[in-house]
Amino acid sequence: MDLRRRLSLCLLAASLLLGGCASTGQVSLTEVRQFADASARLGGYGELSRRYRDTYEREQPYLSPAADRIARENDARRRAVYDDFVSIQKTVVLYMQTLSVLAGDARYDLSDRIDDLGSGLKANAESGLQQKQIAAYTGLTRLLTRVIASGYQNRSVETMVRDGDADVQVLLDAMIALTRLYAKTNDNEKKTVLGIFDVEIPFSTKTSDRMLVTLAKVHYLTKSTEYKLVDKRYDLALQGLTKVAQGHQKLRENINNLHGDELRKLLAAYARDLTSLRDALSD
Repeated sequence: MDLRRRLSLCLLAASLLLGGCASTGQVSLTEVRQFADASARLGGYGELSRRYRDTYEREQPYLSPAADRIARENDARRRAVYDDFVSIQKTVVLYMQTLSVLAGDARYDLSDRIDDLGSGLKANAESGLQQKQIAAYTGLTRLLTRVIASGYQNRSVETMVRDGDADVQVLLDAMIALTRLYAKTNDNEKKTVLGIFDVEIPFSTKTSDRMLVTLAKVHYLTKSTEYKLVDKRYDLALQGLTKVAQGHQKLRENINNLHGDELRKLLAAYARDLTSLRDALSD
């Protein structure tokens, strides 16, 4: 076989190989990126954390002197743990943002977000945080620091999910538990505030109290509406956090088949649901 014929055959083989690569190239991880973005942007938790922190400011005008002393102590405890509760959210959000970067074609710098991670959490009775949650926070912050500082070199979505899933699940469980704590605290506040009106209005029967009673009823309706709207936000936030946890679990279960049609459809559905929940929380 002469040199020209050999060269022709080599070129033909190369063209067939390249053609095969083009037709069976790696499927885009668009759905992973969409899910990660929707998870990072869910919202709700930060707002509800602030509401939990500021409980005393809202309930103080309705408290008796004796109840006020206890409420001040609770206020100090809530403010002492607020930063830790928010740090958990910041870490999960940064993880999802980093996962989105790894699942996309673009590469951009998230190194400035490292400072948001803080210096660590404190396990104490007031916060309710356990050692496993402290360990999960530490593990995830170390993973993020390592991945971001490396400029995403030699990293992949598979590696990120495999290394991070256990800690992500623990922190999401913590966020769900804390959101339920926020809801319970809000329910106690609602009983305190609305209870004053339930007790006082029926006994205010004097003609001279008519205007005062009317104003009290208007205020009661306003506060009652506020609590109903807030109750809905707790439900929406819990639904969202649960979907984030479920979606990431599906990622971990399908770590070796991220391009599978079934997983892509599942992640797309989770992303749509999370976007809808975010829109509802924004209303």
